[in-house]
Amino acid sequence: MPRTVTVGLDGSPESLTAADWAAREAQRREMPLRLVHALDWHSYTYAPLTGVESLTRWAERLPSDTAARLRRDHPDLRVVHEQVAREPVTSLLAAAENAELLVLGSRGLNRVTGVLVGSVALAVVARAELPVVLVRTGGVGKGGHRPRSADTASSRLARRDVVLGLDLRRPAAPVLDFAFDAAARRAATLCVIHGWSPPPASGYPAPLGTGASAQVASELTDVLRPWRAKFPGVEVSEQAVIGSPAEHLVDASAHATLVVVGRFTHGPRPGPRVGLVTHKVLHHSTAPVAVIAHG
Repeated sequence: MPRTVTVGLDGSPESLTAADWAAREAQRREMPLRLVHALDWHSYTYAPLTGVESLTRWAERLPSDTAARLRRDHPDLRVVHEQVAREPVTSLLAAAENAELLVLGSRGLNRVTGVLVGSVALAVVARAELPVVLVRTGGVGKGGHRPRSADTASSRLARRDVVLGLDLRRPAAPVLDFAFDAAARRAATLCVIHGWSPPPASGYPAPLGTGASAQVASELTDVLRPWRAKFPGVEVSEQAVIGSPAEHLVDASAHATLVVVGRFTHGPRPGPRVGLVTHKVLHHSTAPVAVIAHG
């Protein structure tokens, strides 16, 4: 089976938005798009409430109707679809084995209320070995951009960058490669953000460009140098900023086309893990978030 961009469907507006995003990504990668619908993925909050028989028919039509719409919108894109009878996390992880990228919808990425992105999405992210992208609904337009408002100066000046959250303690190659490649495919600037805190003994943070701040900025430049050489066409913006990495990434997501973060797969405790920074970004980012597993 050829490698695909795979998207999970549950009938929610979020999953349909994710399918649209995945279709564009499949075209960028020149890959087929695969739609996967787990029949056990039910509460079916968005299903028509007209009886069990109608619910069953709606569930059966969901992947084929979505595939037909995407074929109309993207005539050159090969779209395949399937339904599986297993529970959704198992189904999606199995589907991911033949995928280049797994795309899921996420709900309620609200910076104030912190509503959960969904148990299925989090469970898949915590277990998947391939890149997983979570896409929210509400304002993500064609090309992966949210429409700009003509009413605010910030929106007029906004740049649609790919944003990478980079941990200089573990500058993982899979995360860097995915982010540079994503920026190259979109002809976008790659904004690399490393958030850090000065040692407590230093008292107040030094201005950037002096002391510890200059050293961190230099380390960031050194880490990125071979990747700039590998992707010479990608414009890179380096930001070594003091403070919470998650807060800086969430702020940057307001003007991003994609946020890329890592998920460290090995730690002191066995079992699935997401990580504190990635967990916060998933809950609060206003842009699609790509989570890249690395050792």
